[in-house]
Amino acid sequence: MPKKVRKVKIFQRAADAPALPETPFKFICYFVNQFRWWYLAIIILEAIHATCGIMLPYAIGEIIRSVTRSPDNSQPILDAIRQPVILFTALSLGEVVFGRSAGLLMTILHPIHRQHIVRSLYAYLQHHSHRYFSSSFAGALAHRIGETSLGVTQTMQMLISEFMSVIIVYIVSTILLYRVYPPLAAFVGLWAVCFISISFWLATRCRIYSRIAAAARSETTGIIVDAITNLTSSRLFARLGFERRYLNEQLRLELKEVRKSNWYSERIRWFQFISAAILKVGTLYYSLSLWNQGAITAADFVVATSLSLLIISEARNLSRRFLEIFEHIGNIANGVLTIIQPHELIDRDKAIAHSITQGKIEFRQVNFSYLEGKQVFQNLSVTIQPGQRVGLVGFSGSGKSTFVNLILRVFDPQSGQIIIDGVDIRDMTQEALHAQISLIPQDPSLFHRTLMENIRYGRLDATDEEVIKAARKAHAHDFIAQIKEGYHSLVGERGVKLSGGQRQRIAIARVILKDAPILILDEATSSLDSITEKAIQDTLDLVMNEKTVIVVAHRLSTIAHLDRILVFDQGRIIEDGTHNQLLAKGGAYYRLWKMQAGGFLPVKANNQNVSELPTR
Repeated sequence: MPKKVRKVKIFQRAADAPALPETPFKFICYFVNQFRWWYLAIIILEAIHATCGIMLPYAIGEIIRSVTRSPDNSQPILDAIRQPVILFTALSLGEVVFGRSAGLLMTILHPIHRQHIVRSLYAYLQHHSHRYFSSSFAGALAHRIGETSLGVTQTMQMLISEFMSVIIVYIVSTILLYRVYPPLAAFVGLWAVCFISISFWLATRCRIYSRIAAAARSETTGIIVDAITNLTSSRLFARLGFERRYLNEQLRLELKEVRKSNWYSERIRWFQFISAAILKVGTLYYSLSLWNQGAITAADFVVATSLSLLIISEARNLSRRFLEIFEHIGNIANGVLTIIQPHELIDRDKAIAHSITQGKIEFRQVNFSYLEGKQVFQNLSVTIQPGQRVGLVGFSGSGKSTFVNLILRVFDPQSGQIIIDGVDIRDMTQEALHAQISLIPQDPSLFHRTLMENIRYGRLDATDEEVIKAARKAHAHDFIAQIKEGYHSLVGERGVKLSGGQRQRIAIARVILKDAPILILDEATSSLDSITEKAIQDTLDLVMNEKTVIVVAHRLSTIAHLDRILVFDQGRIIEDGTHNQLLAKGGAYYRLWKMQAGGFLPVKANNQNVSELPTR
């Protein structure tokens, strides 16, 4: 029988994105390996520190042994205990020196390591698609980056300074007890192996609860950030109480998951405390029996009881350590499984940084749907000539925004080609494509940076004079000059300190500065008053010179002067021509022009399509 060919699923990632592993364990190893020499030094120092600490009971035992063997006069006793005291002093100093040296290296390393992880996760996140970001809370993603980076450093700190120390304590304790009395060492060693194994098994079962609790906390953070971002809307709609109730519901769900995790953790602690008590009583009773039988000396009894109490102390902390480390690992898993997903849109292997010189745009037999079974474009073909200014008209949902998004490669069509200057845009690097297309959206978003920085975003190497010149052309200079700090004023998150019209003028200034060969306007002047709109429209007409321009219009008067108008209806271009040609035709565009209310198109007229509207 022929063997079945097993399909290997390829994890698709952008070429410029860091090659981050998609599983939590590999993710931790990936970043630890980049700082392996630092961690090796810390491990060595911590191992010596832990060994010094566990050897202290042995040194005390040697002091007692020397005292019990010495005669009664004081001078020989001091001579007899000199070496054990020196050993005790050296171990005490070693515990301090090596412990703090390891701590110093961790203090230096961990902030650097955490920032490196943050940079890598952010670089990977940048290449996710519009679809990915539209399905996620920005605040939750930022929270996951922070928790993941912190989780890696905290996990390593616990593994080295906590778990490794416990393992060394158990090993050295067993060796010292073996020297005292082998069966006693076997009793403690067997208990330690069973205790650690069962504790680890219980903690692994707790991991799923920790991960769900971490996801719930991230969701809460995302809701809080989203609510704060839209606080003005909440206030204007008198929905402050509703938002509090909405948050309370999420907090209730989060509390439910956190309690599940905490209750399971508490059950683990009960097991570990009971087990530690059994060891304490058992070791003391066994040691007393051996001493009473003369099998061990008083010094051995002190060593045995001291070591057993030290092990018990470490065992009690082990419950907390296991639970904490799995909480950290749960945070890491939550971040890794959320962020390290395949990239939806990536550059092809041999993508080129094609230079757009003409700006000819062609759609060739393009088929596209957002969801399976919901077709938007079917075999759409249209050509926009170089330097042509084209308006897109149609009801909401007719395909105008999708047409623009496909040119910007926010999405890829399922079949067909979108070609600019003879090159399929999928054969271009996304950076090269976006660098040569300017977009002015209807509701522009600004960075919480200065006005100067926001405008200069269009061309980072622009001088202050060029920025101011662009602002003047966009009629933004006057209002900027009236602000106390002028171009150095911060605009607030997403530009909330500015009015809609002011944000729009900053966005236009940014695009003027960019000076790309293809310009897309999505109702770019809808937020402006009529006087400013007329002035800026004249500026935009100058900016449009020698550029291919696409204008998405809801107010038909803004596109009447363009070279060409495409009328969309249910994903089809049903009319194509100039303003006058389409009016003379008396078809769909004519009907839209006649039915405008206040210069804007309604969302839809009585659920009719454009082609179904009456002529009169």
